[in-house]
Order: sequence, then structure tokens, then C-alpha cells
Amino acid sequence: MSHTARAAAGEFLGSAGLAAIVVGSGIAAQRLSPTDIGLQLFENAFATALGLTVLILVFASVSGAHFNPVVTLVDIALHRREWATAAVYVPVQVLGCIAGAVLANVLFAAPTVQWSTTERSGWPLLLSEVVATAGLILVIFALVRTGRSHLAGPAVGAYIGAAYFFTSSTSFANPAITVGRMFTDTFAGIAPASALPFVFAQVVGAALGWAAVRFFFPMAVPEPAVVPG
Repeated sequence: MSHTARAAAGEFLGSAGLAAIVVGSGIAAQRLSPTDIGLQLFENAFATALGLTVLILVFASVSGAHFNPVVTLVDIALHRREWATAAVYVPVQVLGCIAGAVLANVLFAAPTVQWSTTERSGWPLLLSEVVATAGLILVIFALVRTGRSHLAGPAVGAYIGAAYFFTSSTSFANPAITVGRMFTDTFAGIAPASALPFVFAQVVGAALGWAAVRFFFPMAVPEPAVVPG
């Protein structure tokens, strides 16, 4: 298998795993704590933070563990990679998130595919997506450009877990997961009419994050070489 095919498969499986964790833990939380929305959100955030950390650690050496179109685009823009990478990564990230959401539905005996009816609209939520996505980009590429990419897994997991609570949108911060969450009418879902504004806000946030990375970390530091023992 070629490196490109392996990387695409890694992005698909990682994105599917992320969506399954987000949606599945949301369904579980809703069923385990039906009368306590705060506890539901905590359970969903905790599972997502842990699961995302594991997925990044597993797939980082395979594909870079982006699982997110805006991360891919910023990586290309910052590091002058081939734009063809986006043509490979972005479709599999979206398809992976859809597949993961559908899988979570099946795992919990919910309808396999059901459009979400959860409306998520209003300027506070869209501003939250701008802030959450900008912060995510800054966290990732601050580490990458200072030679500490090995810390990305726990750092990103911790950031997303925290952002569930400090943003009113619960920090989607990912166009692919936003699309995937349209396919489940459960705790983690988002109505199709709300998804496009969310994606637009995420792209704006990614652009601001890119600008912040360029300002604070204008020069990338090479990762330290691994010396065989």
C-alpha cells in the first residue's frame, strides 16, 4: 500500500472514530443521565477528550492525525505542502465522520440515519465556533512549530474537553464532524440548516488561528532527531 493510501485510510478511520466517540458518548450520556444536562455534557466532553487523545497518538505517525479539514488546510498553508493533500484528506475526513456517526447510531440501536433536529443558531454560538477553532489551530501549530508535536495528543484532547464548557456551541471546531453530526438526531446532533453557518465560522476561526501562529511562531523549529539506543 502506498503512503498516500495509508494516510488516507488513517484519516478515514481516525475521523470515523472521532465521530463515533462524540455521538456515541452523547447518546450514552443522554440515557445514563436523562434529567441532568450538565452531567450529560460532562460525560460527553470527558469521553471526547480521552478518545481524541488516543486517536491522535495512534494515527499521528500514519497521517498526521488531522481528522479536520481546517487543520489540513492550515498545515498546507503554513508548511508549503502540496495542495493535493487536501484533495485526498478532506473527502475522507468528511466521509469518515459520517460513517462514525452512523456507526454510533447503530451501536445504540438508534435509527441508522436520521437528520438531526437540534437547531444551533445565533451569534453567540457562531462566535464560539470562531474562538474554538482559532484556539485549536493555535494549540496544534504552536506545538508543531516549536518541535513539540509529540504533545499534540494530550494537549488537543485537553483543549477540546475544556472548550466544551467555555464555549456556548460546545466546540465543534471541525467542518467534518459538523457534517457527520447532521446524521444523528441525538444529543450531539446539529440540524442541517445550522451546519453551514457553523462551517463558515470554523473557517473564519481557522484563518485567525493561522494568523496567530504566523505572528507568535514565525519560524518552525525542526523536530529533534531520534537517536537509536
